[in-house]
Amino acid sequence: MNLAVLLDLPGALAAFRFSEGGELAAHVVRDGTGITPLTLELLARSCVANLAIAGMEARGWEALTGQAAFQPLTGLSVIGLEWSVIAGRDAAVVVRNRDVSYEAAFAALRRIEGGA
Repeated sequence: MNLAVLLDLPGALAAFRFSEGGELAAHVVRDGTGITPLTLELLARSCVANLAIAGMEARGWEALTGQAAFQPLTGLSVIGLEWSVIAGRDAAVVVRNRDVSYEAAFAALRRIEGGA
């Protein structure tokens, strides 16, 4: 997986891969951001936890309402005050809010994760 592709996205500050258990597997960081490997390790664990919660909510919503198409969950975003994290199944990109294109970020994640 070429994480450098994610750094080409508008507003991208860092990109990383993570394992199913939330361990940081690989990362790239744009110079001058102040984002550390420890920050990315914590974000990796947060991504795994949030993906699990979102998956549980999607499954519950489908069961409760009878509506479909909430699954499979392919990603999510967690929006902060100045920057946000956009996560796919096993990779994520940290972006500056004022410059981000969520559509472009999700599309790039799908491409590098092999989902078209």
